[in-house]
Amino acid sequence: MLKRTLIGIVRSHEQSGDKARDPALKTKYYKLSKDKLWEEVVIIMNKLPGYKLLHEAKNVGEIVVEKKTMTGRVQDITLTLFSISPAKSAIDIYSASRGSLGDLGSNYRTILDIYRQLDRRLAAYKD
Repeated sequence: MLKRTLIGIVRSHEQSGDKARDPALKTKYYKLSKDKLWEEVVIIMNKLPGYKLLHEAKNVGEIVVEKKTMTGRVQDITLTLFSISPAKSAIDIYSASRGSLGDLGSNYRTILDIYRQLDRRLAAYKD
């Protein structure tokens, strides 16, 4: 966590992906169709306190949310859903803080929080 805070002094964004060095930031896969995963993600994001769903672009697989941090900064978060097969989907998250200063690791923690919520609700479908 200290390393993330130090990186966050200069960096104000974080993202997950298949090539992420940090295992916690690896793409998440679920045994669900993209449409079903989409429904679940929208439900989760609408229920999470502090998060505000701004935009859904189903044709490109993106859900855009906003989160206010404890320090009052705003994070713009894009959840990207991919269809791997008819019964398997994946999700990546990109989170960036508005403003010029670093985020002190808050974007990293935001991604982990969203993944935790997804894993909790979709535990039966984890791949």
